[in-house]
Amino acid sequence: MLEVAVIEEPAAAEASLDPMRSRLLAALTEPGSAAMLAARLGLPRQKVNYHLKELERHGLVELAEERRKGNVTERVYRATAASYVISPNVLAAVSPDPARSPDQLSARWLLALGSRLVQEVGSLLTGASRARRRVATFGIDAQVRFASAADRAAFAEELAQSVAALVSRYHDESAPGGRSHRVVVGLHQIPAAQPGAEAGAAGAGPAGTGPEADAAGSATESAGTAPNQENPR
Repeated sequence: MLEVAVIEEPAAAEASLDPMRSRLLAALTEPGSAAMLAARLGLPRQKVNYHLKELERHGLVELAEERRKGNVTERVYRATAASYVISPNVLAAVSPDPARSPDQLSARWLLALGSRLVQEVGSLLTGASRARRRVATFGIDAQVRFASAADRAAFAEELAQSVAALVSRYHDESAPGGRSHRVVVGLHQIPAAQPGAEAGAAGAGPAGTGPEADAAGSATESAGTAPNQENPR
């Protein structure tokens, strides 16, 4: 079972978003038959069997084994992944395009970058899976707590300059056989914990509040993209 699978087909996305089918997907992180799932979830077996076939048709569940019980063959299914991400490819013409209005200080542009990241890495994973190959990737996940908005702005500026210098040092447009890679670094305030949940380490208030909440709540640097000088904040 994969840790994360990317859903790229609209029909598969629609199937996964059905409330009952999403419950079945969650339950099938452990293999089970229609009878087992019906008992576990308190649902009619016939209805469970129907939804399992639909999920199997879209590649969201797969047959794990068949068990012979007397004159009956019990089909045991499992989810193809522990969790799923729906690619922006599903939205096709209305999926976000970071090239449309690049703005390093825009939270919506950061979302567009994230959307493209899911779309491109998802496509790479799908192709690599078919070819039975691995995808070469690298990621960094870190948290930083700023004393002030001024510190955050200074951090963003230094980060942008550092990434630009690093990209310039290693970029070789004329390298024979070279492969282009995309570099995306994002900075955003961590959302406040939901009611009843443990407060985050940053101890932030509700999203969009507090002394550091302002229009410059995010900063991004993408290789080859210059800052938008028309929107200083």
